[in-house]
Amino acid sequence: MKTTSYNPSTIEVDIANIITKMKETISSQMTDMEIVHIENNITQDNPLVRIQLVDNDGDPHEVVLKIIQVPDKF
Repeated sequence: MKTTSYNPSTIEVDIANIITKMKETISSQMTDMEIVHIENNITQDNPLVRIQLVDNDGDPHEVVLKIIQVPDKF
């Protein structure tokens, strides 16, 4: 498959959506954290997935994933 658009690419959008849908699965694999919210912004040039977590002490944490597809190499 040749990528015709990178702003954002179909692959970037698909991966961002898959990560968002896997909230419960990812949360269940974490030992000291629980995912309380996932914000998915797929309209940006490089999609961004913001994950808000709470640890066992009740403290909030945040992880941001920026999804970037590098240009195809032929």
